[in-house]
Amino acid sequence: MNYTEIIKTLREEKELTQNEVATVLGISRSAYKNYELQNQIIPIKHLVELCNYFDVSIDYILGLTDILNYFNVSDVALDKAGERLKTFRKEHKLTQKKLAEILNTTFSSVAWYEKGRNLIATPFLYTICKKYKISADYLLGRIDDPKYIK
Repeated sequence: MNYTEIIKTLREEKELTQNEVATVLGISRSAYKNYELQNQIIPIKHLVELCNYFDVSIDYILGLTDILNYFNVSDVALDKAGERLKTFRKEHKLTQKKLAEILNTTFSSVAWYEKGRNLIATPFLYTICKKYKISADYLLGRIDDPKYIK
């Protein structure tokens, strides 16, 4: 997952400081700096806020597509994201246990994501999207199309 150059470029194109972007996210400048340096992984919550602020897709920031943004973007909804993850898993004939192994996490974490109790962690989302060429924006319920990316 290499979003460092993308978020730095987006910030610099708008002539913003790290502190100004950090203020938008409600975090410290040092926390945001760690996102830009990828010393810390951006949580989905902040990733979505960055996407909304810069008017770009999650797929674009994660380097999954060159498509800058999509039309008719919705907010992330836990229940919809969970349902989409479950549907994706079943379409690929994966058990929760097998998906947990692929993501190097626990079976119960996958179950909680699917039940909409927690949003999927950014590295897990990236792993699924990269491996199966599925849109992060789709999985999180932000868009209905395209489901798959090239």
